Amino acid sequence: MTGGSHGAPGLVGLDAFRRAAAVLAPVAVRTPLLPFDALGESLSIELWLKPEMLQRGGAFKFRGAYNYLANLNPEARARGVIAPSSGNHAQAVALAARMFGVPATVVMPTTVTPAKRAGAERLGARIELAGTTTAHRMDRAREIAEAEGGTLVPPYDDPTIIAGQGTIGLEITESLPGVATVLVPVGGGGLSAGVATAVKLTAPHARVIGVEPAGAPKLTRARAAAAPVRLDRTSSLADGLMAVEIGHLPFAHHQQYVDDVVLVDDALLRDAVRLLLERAKLVAEPSGAITVAALMSGALRVQGPVVAVLSGGNVDWPGLQQLMGGA
Repeated sequence: MTGGSHGAPGLVGLDAFRRAAAVLAPVAVRTPLLPFDALGESLSIELWLKPEMLQRGGAFKFRGAYNYLANLNPEARARGVIAPSSGNHAQAVALAARMFGVPATVVMPTTVTPAKRAGAERLGARIELAGTTTAHRMDRAREIAEAEGGTLVPPYDDPTIIAGQGTIGLEITESLPGVATVLVPVGGGGLSAGVATAVKLTAPHARVIGVEPAGAPKLTRARAAAAPVRLDRTSSLADGLMAVEIGHLPFAHHQQYVDDVVLVDDALLRDAVRLLLERAKLVAEPSGAITVAALMSGALRVQGPVVAVLSGGNVDWPGLQQLMGGA
């Protein structure tokens, strides 16, 4: 899955992204690019949104999960799959497993939001709770896989996952060949690695900027150290972006293809969620709205056309009311 045409050695290449796009074409939503003049005009840029909350499962994660299951040996797939996740990867794997007719177990944090747990349950997954960090979930997922013989579906540190998420980047450059800047959220790194790589391989002129919460600066720290760094703790409203360490394979892609990374404070996430709801009529979870929050901060100078990837919208009504301050 690594290498391929028009790609750096050892990294996911363009052929892999195109194969993933072919796998996903019959089942995934090709999310549109939506103009967002409400913010673009105030910044004097041409601004487009890539709304992955419209994807199956409510987030971009379906792309990587389905691509991973589709590439599994059928006998291994039939034994079932296990997914460690704060929520969106869990729902994506549960949905993909249901489509393939195989059992799924998802390992979620004890702090999982009700919306994300309920989503995985609706899709037929068995739920296990384990700790509060990515390390806790991964350790428990590995224990289950070893005990039961299922296949662990990694959330981000895997070339097949990166290839699936990177189909977003292919869609961006196919729909907007002249794109100048792409903003993408950074969690464990699968989405940002895939999007950055696919964008750079098809539109080398474009800049790609990763956006992460100030309370979870794993890519920022890794870039400073020139290697992944495990954070002692993370804290943010953007629960989907609180990995304690950037994935090692995603980081290699970031080093090759990401131009910059910026940090966003939690206070701006609420404003971004509200703006997207009021002016774009899109329901975004804080993790999904972080790219818009970065633009709203005024600290980011970008040239258009700009595409802001909105990674997901898995938030329930009580959660949305809480984000909006009870309004």
